[in-house]
Amino acid sequence: MANKNSYDKQESSGLGWTSQAGRNFDEDGTANKAGQKGSSKEKLAEVNKKVIAVASKGMEKTKEVVAVGAQKVKSGTSVGLRWIKEKVQKK
Repeated sequence: MANKNSYDKQESSGLGWTSQAGRNFDEDGTANKAGQKGSSKEKLAEVNKKVIAVASKGMEKTKEVVAVGAQKVKSGTSVGLRWIKEKVQKK
């Protein structure tokens, strides 16, 4: 009777674990699960699109805030310079 090591033991399906090791993986080494929609590259691309969309919205808001802030600085400076000009002219 030949002594089988743990590598040769068969499971209930009749295949040893060494025979089953690669059957659920794609060529690039990523897991291929039944019912899974799209590859990992497609999922990553979809997530990247979402991140870019959120970042773009944030950038638009930042631009608006900066524009409003710059306008306030400009108007404040203008008012301050007019006040100084009026004080100097009164003397």
